Amino acid sequence: MGSHLYRAHTHWTGDTGLGWDHYERAHEATAPPAEQRVTVTTGEAKGDPAQLNPEQLLLMSASSCQLLWFLHVASKARVEVIEYEDHAEAEMPEDDLPMRLTRIVLKPRIVVRPGPTEERVKHLCELAHHECYIANTLATEVEVEPTVEIAALG
Repeated sequence: MGSHLYRAHTHWTGDTGLGWDHYERAHEATAPPAEQRVTVTTGEAKGDPAQLNPEQLLLMSASSCQLLWFLHVASKARVEVIEYEDHAEAEMPEDDLPMRLTRIVLKPRIVVRPGPTEERVKHLCELAHHECYIANTLATEVEVEPTVEIAALG
């Protein structure tokens, strides 16, 4: 069996010669063969809060992976998902060294067509969590707290 190899490229230019307070934190990141470029900065006080930071990207990766795996297992189970929205959160306490994300909570709101029970959809969500590559990679606790809605007939 083969393996998957992923590549990423980050690029920064600037000058750190004036010290910690004065250099630009923003840099570009790409992941070939994708052509999309992302501007990333630091999450600490010197970063631009209008730009993504690595911690947010990690959280988004966990959320996206769960979404994609859930859609996969739901479609295999013939469950008709019509909406999936996640308001994910990650915690990084400053007093628990070394600083790291200590907890990720995914809070998907899943809307399905009538047929499956709420328990069945939650079970599929749990199966997706066990398959999620990102959650399986992280040492950080990843919790999934789904809310299931059955769409009205019509």
